Amino acid sequence: MTDLRYVYAVCDSLDAPLAADLTGVGEAVPRQIHHAGLTAVVSHVPAEQFSESALRRNLENLDWLSDTARAHQAVIAALMSVTSPLPLRLATVFRDDSGVRAMLEEEEQRFRTSLVRIRDRVEWGVKVFVEEQPAEPTAVSGSGSGSGSRATGSERRERVTAQALGSGSGRDYLRRRRAERDGRDQVWQQAETFAQQLHDQLAQACAETRIHPPQNPELARSSGRNVLNGAYLVDRSTSEAFVELVDATKDTQPGLRVELTGPWAAYSFSAPPEERADEPGPSTGDTR
Repeated sequence: MTDLRYVYAVCDSLDAPLAADLTGVGEAVPRQIHHAGLTAVVSHVPAEQFSESALRRNLENLDWLSDTARAHQAVIAALMSVTSPLPLRLATVFRDDSGVRAMLEEEEQRFRTSLVRIRDRVEWGVKVFVEEQPAEPTAVSGSGSGSGSRATGSERRERVTAQALGSGSGRDYLRRRRAERDGRDQVWQQAETFAQQLHDQLAQACAETRIHPPQNPELARSSGRNVLNGAYLVDRSTSEAFVELVDATKDTQPGLRVELTGPWAAYSFSAPPEERADEPGPSTGDTR
């Protein structure tokens, strides 16, 4: 099987060459394809890994996906040092150079419009998390447990509740439970208010914003509940001020954590605003 063409990004003509030792997916050396006044940065990849059927299989392989994403990002990061690249989705693949040129020609106007929008700008990510509060241990009476028997967690909770209600302290117990629920509700309300105010403030300091769905803490390997997952397109010249603005909000609200990531290429802004409402998941490419 012949090699396919993996496309990392589209950009204007590069003012400086890429580093000679730069490698991309599969450790292949990236090169440029010029057409219609645009430049596509590509590398050769084996069809046995990147054909349509192979991609469907490989995208389920987390190790393969992680290695490919890191190599993809390495090329994008190198491009950021010499231009403002328009990154394409992971695993955007064409059969040959002519397929890449056809893509550049068909999407020329959209690419040009997007390149103008992101020129000399970078993406910053800002997330707000509600820190998880440790649960308070509940005292359990040793009576009524049976000789040497061990109650399950649910049985112990039911016994504590029954003992509390039966001993005349039921009102106190329910009062405490209600106070705990009210306290949690207040924390969420404060977090949402803080996140909205922070987003509104940051929106005034950037060219465009985009709100992503909250991150799954298990997938993100981050503690706490994500209440803001925002992307901000910021002029390179004002990025330092933007970072200072975010840093000034950190540790100002007990129980909330603000995280800043970037600068990135404009991944969240690669499509025009009118096309972002119902974006599909990661593309498996086009092997025309």
